Amino acid sequence: MPYTIILAPEAVEDLKALRAFERATVREAIKEHLRFAPTKTSKSRIKRLRGMRQPEYRLRVNDIRVFYDVTEHTVEILAIISKAEAAAWLERYGAQDEEQSEPDEENYS
Repeated sequence: MPYTIILAPEAVEDLKALRAFERATVREAIKEHLRFAPTKTSKSRIKRLRGMRQPEYRLRVNDIRVFYDVTEHTVEILAIISKAEAAAWLERYGAQDEEQSEPDEENYS
């Protein structure tokens, strides 16, 4: 059963801010990777973010990072940002687990 993809209002704005070819690439990657297996991690494409309560996952699409959470039947995309802005975005908006006080920098890219 396919997951329902929901974009947060901020993610919609992020998507609109991308150039047309980047927007098309991100949309295709979201359909391909998040529609049926959003929690299936891989070596480079999908990563579960350790030490983070929100967002739970990151999808890498070239130099774009898609941060998202997964529930039983839904994928909620929280942000679509460049790799260069990923660490700052997670620092500002990410919610860390209580066990880990400092974010792990390798989670960002």
